[in-house]
Amino acid sequence: MNLSEPFIRRPIAASLIMAAVALLGIVAFPFLPVAPLPQVDFPTVNVTAVLPGASAETMAASVATPLERQLGQIAGVTQMTSFSALGATSVTIQFDLSRNIDLAAQDVQAALTAASKTLPQTMTAPPTYRKLNPADAAILVLSVRSATLPITLVDEYADSYLAQQISQVLGVAQVALGGEQRPAIRVQVDPTKLALRELTLEEVRSALVVATTDAPKGALMTGTKSFTIEANDQIIEAKQFDDVIISYRNGAPVRVRDIGHAVAGATDRFSAAYHDNEPAIILSVFKQPGANVIETVERVKALLPNLRTVIPPAVNIDIIIDRTTTIRASVHDVEFTLVLTIILVVLVVLLFLRDTWATLVPAFTIVLSLLGAFATMYVFNFSLDNLSLMALTIAIGFVVDDAIVEVENVYRHIEGGTPPFQAALIGSAEIRFTVLSISVSLMVVFIPLLLMGGIMGRLFREFAVTVMAAVAASAFVSLTLAPMLIRPNAAGSIGLSSQASTAC
Repeated sequence: MNLSEPFIRRPIAASLIMAAVALLGIVAFPFLPVAPLPQVDFPTVNVTAVLPGASAETMAASVATPLERQLGQIAGVTQMTSFSALGATSVTIQFDLSRNIDLAAQDVQAALTAASKTLPQTMTAPPTYRKLNPADAAILVLSVRSATLPITLVDEYADSYLAQQISQVLGVAQVALGGEQRPAIRVQVDPTKLALRELTLEEVRSALVVATTDAPKGALMTGTKSFTIEANDQIIEAKQFDDVIISYRNGAPVRVRDIGHAVAGATDRFSAAYHDNEPAIILSVFKQPGANVIETVERVKALLPNLRTVIPPAVNIDIIIDRTTTIRASVHDVEFTLVLTIILVVLVVLLFLRDTWATLVPAFTIVLSLLGAFATMYVFNFSLDNLSLMALTIAIGFVVDDAIVEVENVYRHIEGGTPPFQAALIGSAEIRFTVLSISVSLMVVFIPLLLMGGIMGRLFREFAVTVMAAVAASAFVSLTLAPMLIRPNAAGSIGLSSQASTAC
């Protein structure tokens, strides 16, 4: 059976099929995301627990150990690490690559519920977890700083406005803040004055909590109307805390100013970030899985001028790191290599065939094979990255072989005196098994990459599938389009067969 005969006898149908393949590739190409490497999701969950005032040793023994005991019983855990510091514990659980991250998160939640009975009862909040991908680095890092405004006010603008607006940009998954300096009021107590008035720190804490609690005040009821009493007892200024009554001694009130004083500061004094040796708040922008890195960064940059008009002019927003700079450069280099490879291959074919139309037939095969590979990449949710573009570059040397073999064999019969139409039928029938065997053998070579496990297997799977798709598209084009295009014209070169057209 000659696989090429239906296409040789029906050149218009063959041309339409090739046009459909080209259209699919052209339409799919703009939707392919751009990334430095293939998207590989590492099923990882991070658990955080907080116990204010506890030392690192206490956190490790009382919080981290019960959590690790329960989390270690989850199926599919490949690695678990914990870190304990003053008042906080972080446990990172990495699962097998075949594990679904959503199902793993459900198991983590169940383990946290089971571990809650063995955790300290003085914990102010239960442990929390979040899904993360350690392979995802920030695509854009911004700094927010001011030379005149306090850093706590800058943090308020960065957290409550800038981060919220940037998070709404299409393609942005999360905006993380570094060096947060959330405003807080600290009461500094003199232990000597505290002891003279026979007070304890717990009494001071309880009195401060009661003094600044926003609690319901009740309502006034009449025969016909009801009035809700609205009043806010919260203290938001440090100076006002100095007047808070802690207790009474000998009939006289003991205020905060009698045992110390209140100062405005940051919630965490040990967290800070700097840009050009100046205190700043760092905004790290992360992209959504499958989002185009370059387009996402461009959207964020386009939003920055509008954000600058809303915040005070004294607050500066600067770009510290833009990962698209290196991504653009690497992808541009690989794309240039891809185009250069196509040109060199076509020139080499022209050098040996010494016929313009005969050279264009393999050139059409290369272009259609690449467009078919683009459509396949879109179906498999692949991206334009260094590995996929390298696969396309390598595939050019493979995809041109089928067309050259087809052209040479048909042209051999034409030179022997066989009519072009018959030469196309005979030559394609003789070479069909050779073309198929070449293509299948090339695709089989990359099967071990598909079967490779672990992180490297995930990375090179996209490489292998892209090459195989290009080779398969090349075999299809070589068995359908290439023999249909071959004929001798008046000058003795190769072109489209008029006999084939009449036989349609």
